[in-house]
Amino acid sequence: QVQLVESGGGLVQAGGSLRLSCAASGRTVADNAMGWFRQAPGKEREFVVGIDYSGINPDYVDSVKGRFIISRDNAKNTVYLQMNSLKPEDTAVYYCAASRYSLLTRRSSDFGSWGQGTQVTVSS
Repeated sequence: QVQLVESGGGLVQAGGSLRLSCAASGRTVADNAMGWFRQAPGKEREFVVGIDYSGINPDYVDSVKGRFIISRDNAKNTVYLQMNSLKPEDTAVYYCAASRYSLLTRRSSDFGSWGQGTQVTVSS
């Protein structure tokens, strides 16, 4: 079983940036697709961005394209989410997740391991 720990959340003004990290332990996630999901108050958890095992083919939802960048460092067993030009609607708890598969899907049911989440708050 892999454990995932997110860090890097916080309070930022609109237009600012944050970098989230997701450190995996227990086993390597080099063969797993990885994803970031978020859940805003009163809303369902949604897929934001993911990356397959190779790190070559990221998938972004339209609302974050051009602003968010996902990357992975398999040597460090860590996935990152660089968030730029943040907007108040990006406010949510952000969760890192490890897929059961090497190739990426957007289905939360395909992700077997989840972090505890990190709060991102963007003020207007």
